[in-house]
Amino acid sequence: MRTRSAEKSMMLFSFFHLRFFSTMARSLILFTIFLSTIAADAAASGASGESHRFSRNLSPKSIGLKHEKLSHLHFYFHDIVTDPNPTTVRVAEATMSNTLVTTFGDVFVMDDPLTVGPEPSSKLVGRAQGIYASAWQEEVGLLMVMNFAFMEGKYNGSTLSVLGRNTIFSEVREMPIIGGSGLFRFARGYVEARTHSFNVKSGNAVVEYNV
Repeated sequence: MRTRSAEKSMMLFSFFHLRFFSTMARSLILFTIFLSTIAADAAASGASGESHRFSRNLSPKSIGLKHEKLSHLHFYFHDIVTDPNPTTVRVAEATMSNTLVTTFGDVFVMDDPLTVGPEPSSKLVGRAQGIYASAWQEEVGLLMVMNFAFMEGKYNGSTLSVLGRNTIFSEVREMPIIGGSGLFRFARGYVEARTHSFNVKSGNAVVEYNV
């Protein structure tokens, strides 16, 4: 009787032992699935949040930003108003523009060549593309909004953006550089403009630029 009782006890013990571990195994599997689901949801939420993020910090190296360099560019700007192939055209004027010596209210769009020398046949290094408007009632003063788009050597495809006030009858006019692209990404500085020649009748001008 003792042997049968012991065997019976062992069988019951084994049965409950297996049942216990089977229950534990199922619980562990369910718990693992639960954790995996939470992790996946968190990852998806994080990715979604990242893609809709308004701002984030960047390291200068990650966008190719190196040490600042100081550069000097020198060229001539050809503003051709009256010619069979003008590089500047008037696109707007106020009703009072023609009554004022300053032509206040006139707006021009330009695509002017930039050359190494003052001669029109000199080597082309880029173009000045943008808008200038007569923005001073008492004297001739222009609002300049233009890009210097370069096409020479390593500067080919790079641009500098200028926004400033140009009092064209002043000996030297200084205007700020507000940015750039390509080799001039994050550019800052200024330009100095000096009139090289100006034809009062035609309105054509050659301007020396130091950048």
